[in-house]
Amino acid sequence: MSENTGFRTVKAPSSVELIINKSRFIGQCFPISSEEEALEKLAELRKKYWDATHNCYAYSVGQKGEIARFSDDGEPGGTAGMPMMDALRGAGVTDVLCVVTRYFGGILLGTGGLVRAYSRSCAEAIRAAGIVRMAPCDRVTFSVPYPQWALFQQEARRHGAALEPAYGEKVDCVATIESSKTIAFLEDLFDQSAGTLTGEITGNAYRPLEEHA
Repeated sequence: MSENTGFRTVKAPSSVELIINKSRFIGQCFPISSEEEALEKLAELRKKYWDATHNCYAYSVGQKGEIARFSDDGEPGGTAGMPMMDALRGAGVTDVLCVVTRYFGGILLGTGGLVRAYSRSCAEAIRAAGIVRMAPCDRVTFSVPYPQWALFQQEARRHGAALEPAYGEKVDCVATIESSKTIAFLEDLFDQSAGTLTGEITGNAYRPLEEHA
């Protein structure tokens, strides 16, 4: 079984607008977490742009894009949805919905022109949204005596762990750390505290670690 290295998605919603031979193309990109979310957003945009000539889309859901759907929405077959899906795959992103809304400007673009227009609109929307790598992480629970809290924070920073402390008689803390670093983090804590600081892996999560323009 291959190691889980996470996945790439878009950082934030985006919107770009292109005018091509008098047609107006509005490319929008959204991070999503499920097919249901993609369909809800799509319905919302279709309502907002009810007067548009076409609302074409492509979305990919799942760490490996297990769910992938696209639509030409009335454009000639293969000229909109598939080029948009190719743009998503070319960028290596998933958990993403891209919608390109077209207002026809009176000049026919031809098959090749449509493919280029929809592909470009989608690619520019992805670029505007920014790409982020979501890395697999462990959530590790600790109960830290106050005299050792500074040491704990130091080791957490050194290993890149994000902390969620709750202050009581001790500091009950959940540390979210990249899975590939968990063992080293636990071993170093154990060594630095003379065996008094130990944690329990209680869950898993994904978090952004590397961002790209």
